[in-house]
Amino acid sequence: MSNPAQISPLVRLDKWLWAARFYKTRSLAREQIDGGKVHYNGQRSKPGKTVEVGALVRFWQGQDEREVRVLQVSEQRKAAPLAQLLYEETEESLKKRAQNSEARRFNSQFAPSPERRPDKQERRQLIKVKQY
Repeated sequence: MSNPAQISPLVRLDKWLWAARFYKTRSLAREQIDGGKVHYNGQRSKPGKTVEVGALVRFWQGQDEREVRVLQVSEQRKAAPLAQLLYEETEESLKKRAQNSEARRFNSQFAPSPERRPDKQERRQLIKVKQY
């Protein structure tokens, strides 16, 4: 008979994403899965899909698409350093996120925000300009 410590528990995909700290709540993870934003081994899946070690999970988190390989299965949400041991992000995903981050940073330099809000007179002038 095998050792119970070696048997990985059966964990739902939504619960694993929550335990790995990709989403703040399980219901948020479930909404992302139901919305088609999470792919398990290249295919859309359901929140109840059982997660297996070695599987590839691709999902959107904020403005970035991430792709991670499952290293461990856990249904408990632990501290962030321990949660990072549950997965490994692929090299391609790291490169793509770095490029997107650099592009966002570069764009913000060309569209600076004003130093202050316009006063009443300036707002009226803006409204006149926008009407034409």
